[in-house]
Amino acid sequence: MNELTPETKAFISLHRSDDVHTLALSGRKNALVDMNVAIEQIAGWQIAARKIPSWSKVDDIRYPRRLSMEQCSSEQTARYKASLVGGNSLTDLTGGFGVDCAFLSVRFKEVCYVERQSELCELAKHNFSALNLNHIRVCCDDSVAYLQRMDAVDCIYIDPARRDKYGGKTVTISACEPDISALELLLVEKAGTVLVKLSPMLDVTSACKDLHFIRQLHVVSVQNECKELLAVLQKTSDLSCDENEGPVIVCEEISHDRPPVRFEFTRKAEENAAVRWAEQVESFLYEPYSAMLKAGAYRILSQTYGVKKLHVNSHLYTSDEILPFPGRRFKVTGVSGFGKKELKSFLQDVHKANIAVRNFPLSVAELRKTLKLQDGGTCYIFATTLADGKHVLVKCEKV
Repeated sequence: MNELTPETKAFISLHRSDDVHTLALSGRKNALVDMNVAIEQIAGWQIAARKIPSWSKVDDIRYPRRLSMEQCSSEQTARYKASLVGGNSLTDLTGGFGVDCAFLSVRFKEVCYVERQSELCELAKHNFSALNLNHIRVCCDDSVAYLQRMDAVDCIYIDPARRDKYGGKTVTISACEPDISALELLLVEKAGTVLVKLSPMLDVTSACKDLHFIRQLHVVSVQNECKELLAVLQKTSDLSCDENEGPVIVCEEISHDRPPVRFEFTRKAEENAAVRWAEQVESFLYEPYSAMLKAGAYRILSQTYGVKKLHVNSHLYTSDEILPFPGRRFKVTGVSGFGKKELKSFLQDVHKANIAVRNFPLSVAELRKTLKLQDGGTCYIFATTLADGKHVLVKCEKV
């Protein structure tokens, strides 16, 4: 990694908030300014300002290519991972840009960052120094080779690559590199706790089935968008995990403007939960956060929060009184079937609406075209199916 010239540093600082495409096309000529590097650093800083705000405030941080920046963890999710582990020693076997390693490292006395790409190793070493994380040792090596010969540590963190040799995205555990299912026994023998980052697209049931030493599974959403699926592995568990119940599934919704919302359950508890079924849409409607939906917390939400489920596949809930709930809550202002007169009355004075479909035969685009409504506004319309199979529209406003 080459040092930046003072002129390049000054250019980056001056144009940090400028549009990088405009800068690239501007044709600026200055022999002392490396434009390619400057634009790469400006683009990296702009992503960091959004994803890793505390890093964007450190002037000496260097950024990698855009793909590595887009793939790296956000500060919010990195801090969440750090809350799950701690101890004396940590090895991050898939260091990458180093965001997760940096935030995890504050929970440990000795840390080893392992990465096979020498360019990323140089960046990480530079950035750890800039962040005063001098207890992190950087090792340029293959993760599997290092794992096979390393000494035991308190914790291993591993984030397998989720792209195939053609650059396409992969989801299943065995299709990622390295294959955690093949390395699982070695991993739990080398560390008391292993924290694995899985694809957020992976089916939760598949994760629990493919990993034999899984004790907890964390499903993390940020601003109601599922971002991370994290497995905690232990050979000898010190976590509360009943073998008959299966791993504890922890759902966490993180927001910029409200406290985190957490819900925990097991697959056995979900299967055995007593559901209250709604005969009709009542005064309030509830939509679970994406983390709860991803985790498959369907029946148990009805039992835990006293709400009624509209349909086995709709995953919307209702009640006559406003209740606490891990999701968005709405005040129902109208319910309609699809008769012409009924719809005309239902849509009177409604020109804009936020439309969502849940267990419904039409897409949002098709329904919007049918209803002739613009997107936006304060009105919300859910198209769904009730327990008796009837298709309805539920008009509501957020509370």
